[in-house]
Amino acid sequence: MKRKNLIAKRKVKELYKKFEKIVLRNIKKANFAVAVSGGADSLCLSYFSKLYSKKFKNKIYFLIINHNIRKESYPEALKVKKILHKKKINSKILTWKGKIPKSNIQGKARNLRYELLSDYCSNKKIKYLMTAHHEDDQIENFYIRLLRGSGVTGLSSMLEIINYNKNLNILRPLLSFKKNELQNITLNYFGSYIKDPSNEDKKFLRVRIRQFRKDMIKEGFDDSKIIKTIDNLLSAKKAIDFYKDKALYKHVTFLSKNSCVVNSKIFTEESKEIIFKSFSDILSLISGTYYPPRSAKVLNLINRIKKIKYNKSTLGGCIIEKKEDFISISKEEKSRLPINIEK
Repeated sequence: MKRKNLIAKRKVKELYKKFEKIVLRNIKKANFAVAVSGGADSLCLSYFSKLYSKKFKNKIYFLIINHNIRKESYPEALKVKKILHKKKINSKILTWKGKIPKSNIQGKARNLRYELLSDYCSNKKIKYLMTAHHEDDQIENFYIRLLRGSGVTGLSSMLEIINYNKNLNILRPLLSFKKNELQNITLNYFGSYIKDPSNEDKKFLRVRIRQFRKDMIKEGFDDSKIIKTIDNLLSAKKAIDFYKDKALYKHVTFLSKNSCVVNSKIFTEESKEIIFKSFSDILSLISGTYYPPRSAKVLNLINRIKKIKYNKSTLGGCIIEKKEDFISISKEEKSRLPINIEK
């Protein structure tokens, strides 16, 4: 029994060192926030973050989201807060007070979470937010996007660190960690974690993908092959991004952070993939959102713009107008979102 415990402790130490190396090269001693859902992965992230701050003296903000989509949301948030408190980890609950989504619930819930987290970090001048995305999330995202017909950008892996907006960077230090590794560490340290009932609900695509993934593993299409494919696609994405950036420099003039004009020559001088990626990035930049509209919607917009009779439309929080040899793209004005409520 003692030998088993010794091996377990050695494994935790090994994984923490891996985590520490990733965090140190990205944020060093800067203050940061941690998004905590209460699942095994986010609780493990909280534990490792606590160890990191103890060593490097960073100030950490542990943030729990209550999106109010289910009646159990707030009681669960309180339970997560209690789990953390037992280990002397202080946390904040951020509650969404706006309209509750009725369709595409998981996607819209994700957007609500990031809206609350981003606002809080902005108010506290926190430049880094850590999330607990791990290797299994990478693989599930690959399958989901494959089913949706995504291109190279959609199928390539999540990056270790991304610029969410001009004030906030999102760090994913657990991308090379397996879910079962995180579960073992969490159970050993916290004793329990919150199980999201939606993870068992087959009406959600991600849940059905998990069963499909098990079937694929039985056929020999194991996780290591998926990860290798994702990494190869990431290399291809970097090449596309290089030429996309050149296209943006050549054809796009940003008038302000909320508007730009695109020269129509982009349609005759650039490849289909570069045009698609350019418009996706422009819509994301102008609207101020990290995630651009779905690929099909962007492609549909591009096809409509190319038509002689195209005049004006909206997509992804942007107004797109055709004016002679230029396309004008500006941010759509919307009413202010509900203010975060902290508890």
